[in-house]
Amino acid sequence: MLSSNNLSFNYPGGEVLKFPDLDCQAGETRLLLGKSGSGKTTLLQLLAGLRQPTTGQVIIKGQNLNDLSGTALDHFRGQNVGMIFQTAHFLRALTVWENLAMAQQLAGKAVDRSRIDGLLEQLDLGDKANSLTGRLSVGQQQRAAIARAIINQPAVIFADEPTSALDDDNTQQVIQLLQSQAAAVNATLLIVTHDNRLTGIIPQQTQL
Repeated sequence: MLSSNNLSFNYPGGEVLKFPDLDCQAGETRLLLGKSGSGKTTLLQLLAGLRQPTTGQVIIKGQNLNDLSGTALDHFRGQNVGMIFQTAHFLRALTVWENLAMAQQLAGKAVDRSRIDGLLEQLDLGDKANSLTGRLSVGQQQRAAIARAIINQPAVIFADEPTSALDDDNTQQVIQLLQSQAAAVNATLLIVTHDNRLTGIIPQQTQL
């Protein structure tokens, strides 16, 4: 479902970052561990098609991302990739419900009201559907970010440091929530982190 090989990236005037090859199956959860400065975020951006690699390739659902650019790449990413950032990025002028509807529209899909309503109820956000995202608690924003990431039933979900600011109990809950929601759409879940607590939760691991 997700694979990469011979990936590297060279920042102008900086060192060349080289990354291990990945081969992740549908429905699999993989932990990508690395210290600060090891290139975790850069690798995530390469895997999601947000950066062009200096060498190598990324294949998602049989599609080589190097063969796509511009609108075609944006469309493919919108339909097949879900992103959960360390800090949630919402359209602040829109409600929670409208943010999910916008994610569907940007992927070229019709707004599916029943899926939005059902997903918000499942994530205990049904009563927050018409709230502005800025009025949500941190935990509610996290669940809303998960909802947005999976609204289009992506093939791959990337989570960037989703537990770095959480205590042990909330860390366990968030990982279980991520895994259950990824499993519901049979998506590959790749968690990029420096949080060593997750090594005891997720057996499939890759070290940077």
